[in-house]
Amino acid sequence: MKQITDTVLMVRPVQFRLNEETAVNNFYQDQKAQQNNDKAAANLKAQSEFDAFAKTLQAQGIEVIVVNDDAKHDTPDSIFPNNWLSTHENGTAVLYPMFAENRRLERRPDILDTIEEKGFRIKNVMDYTSAEEEGFFLEGTGSIILDRTNEKAYCSISARADEELLIEFCEDFEYTPVIFTAYQTVEDKRLPIYHTNVMMALGEEYVVICLDCIDDAKERKSILKSFKQDNKQVIAISETQVNSFAGNMMQVKNRDGKKILVMSDQAYKSLDKDQIQKLEKYNEIIHPDISTIEALGGGSVRCMMAEIFLPKVVMEVVHSS
Repeated sequence: MKQITDTVLMVRPVQFRLNEETAVNNFYQDQKAQQNNDKAAANLKAQSEFDAFAKTLQAQGIEVIVVNDDAKHDTPDSIFPNNWLSTHENGTAVLYPMFAENRRLERRPDILDTIEEKGFRIKNVMDYTSAEEEGFFLEGTGSIILDRTNEKAYCSISARADEELLIEFCEDFEYTPVIFTAYQTVEDKRLPIYHTNVMMALGEEYVVICLDCIDDAKERKSILKSFKQDNKQVIAISETQVNSFAGNMMQVKNRDGKKILVMSDQAYKSLDKDQIQKLEKYNEIIHPDISTIEALGGGSVRCMMAEIFLPKVVMEVVHSS
């Protein structure tokens, strides 16, 4: 199976702001930044950053399916579609259970229709969202880092990543779960990081990870063993760099097969020369400025891109006799 894709889905926001419902356990959201921006100003800045980012990807030869959010519901985090949707080479689209009630409104059937209109085939929809009724959550490729090639699912357990749900997902998709807990320091306390993809990113040849976030030595040893089995170069980042969203990267490829690593400008500036050199060995780096989205949304570029791995519809050519 392919690890990286040349097509991503992005949702352009219409009412972006700091989401009060997610701020209870997303400690990367900056409350002060919201005070400095009224809602309308925050949304305009986010739209501007979004548009520039999407154009940068398109200029690199990456296909971007842009869907506009609608104003029907209060969906301040619609800009992060990877938490409610993942797609797979076997034609399956997966819908995930979301922690925040207002984020559940982001799941829109018409977005799946748009993906199909762009020439992709959805054969099956796997829906885990009924778990919300029981208070269990698994927020897509925010919670799960998929090693699609080696059929492993890395997941840091948190309020937004339930272990039993992860195991159910792994059984359904025949992935091996690699489970651990990643922490961050918040006011001198060690608290679980809300999404795995804040502290870990997986490329074809390497993994970017903050090992210092994994407090349990056995879990750290186990995850390193897994990377070694799959010949992944481990590129370590610090907790300070995680706070600058250096773990929230994504490797993609363009239509010509050229590999590109996408990270934010803040993330790029947090890296040292040695880390950049290691990453540039495998791919070119692009780093758009999305500082408003990061400060208020508590997420970065990887969260903004839902990868499309679905098969393309094969057009039949009818020959007239």
